[in-house]
Amino acid sequence: MAKKPERNAPCHCGSGRKYKNCCQDNDQAHRSSKLGIIGLVIAVVLAVVVAGMILMDRDSPPDCPPGTVWSDAHQHCH
Repeated sequence: MAKKPERNAPCHCGSGRKYKNCCQDNDQAHRSSKLGIIGLVIAVVLAVVVAGMILMDRDSPPDCPPGTVWSDAHQHCH
């Protein structure tokens, strides 16, 4: 990974201007957009995992106390 340029150092684009007056805003915007995309991907993955856990829970009947069984017709233990 390349080292971040200092604010008062000459700009890496070769314009001869200071970095803070040349490319700093563009570089920060690029970094921010990358972080936003990464955050969005993480949020989508978490949402899919949670939705999958909820859907899997619906398919299996709840645990009934010993000596009882789950009744699909009545939706409770007998």
